[in-house]
Amino acid sequence: MTERHLRAVLTEAERVAEQYDQVAQTTNSPVHEYLRYAVLRLLEGDANSIPEEVPQVDGVTVGYGRDQAMYDSWGSDVEWWDTVPPQDDCTRFRVFYPEERTTVPRGILTVMAALGAWRVWEGSAAACGSYDHRERREVHFLWPEGNLAEALLESRIQETGGAVAPDGGQAGDVRDRMLVSDGSTSAEDLEPRTKRAVEEAMTVSLLAKGGRYEVEAASGNRYEVNIIGQSCTCPDWQQRTPDGGCKHMRRVDHEIKQGKVPRPDGQLPPQA
Repeated sequence: MTERHLRAVLTEAERVAEQYDQVAQTTNSPVHEYLRYAVLRLLEGDANSIPEEVPQVDGVTVGYGRDQAMYDSWGSDVEWWDTVPPQDDCTRFRVFYPEERTTVPRGILTVMAALGAWRVWEGSAAACGSYDHRERREVHFLWPEGNLAEALLESRIQETGGAVAPDGGQAGDVRDRMLVSDGSTSAEDLEPRTKRAVEEAMTVSLLAKGGRYEVEAASGNRYEVNIIGQSCTCPDWQQRTPDGGCKHMRRVDHEIKQGKVPRPDGQLPPQA
């Protein structure tokens, strides 16, 4: 079973190398980037053609990063590192799945096992401030760089004419290059609170990791928004608790998605 899944991942990685040569982030290890992106596409069900031998799981989203870089970003206050300390030569896959699943979906375990990755942590995404996935669970895998799968992929790509680009091009995670924009939404069609949230003069700043922001309104009043805990100190939220949040909560959400203020983990996403 593992061999069949490994072949499926390598096949998709070859396709990525041929059609997405901008995926590679470094000149040192482009094969590694193609392989990581192939895994992301397979587990998210976004591959050009999903091989039958890859078990599909609904609602899966994948993020990844070099383990040491993630540690430098999050710091030692995140419980991940209590299980396995940061590894210099490993990739960490963060695989998100619906919280109603009581165990890690079998398809995730099968695909990652085919690559020789090992499971190191699982828990609530909200517990670690994963803003976009705060209502999900996540499982983490470590995958050593330069493993057998990378060597196999490099050999296969060279046989087909060397699709790997000598310069991987644009830096930054592939998913973060496609930031959501509200450019296609007419402000006149927005719900009134959202319209005010987008159009009114406000200043948003991160107060503390974990999702606490300060919003200074045009009136000069300052309010504290907890975007993870879904609360605001303004009268609108305290007295009415409107569905979708008050305008200050919506403004914080808008600016996070636009990359204008740090995410709850304190980091700004790479700009598209």
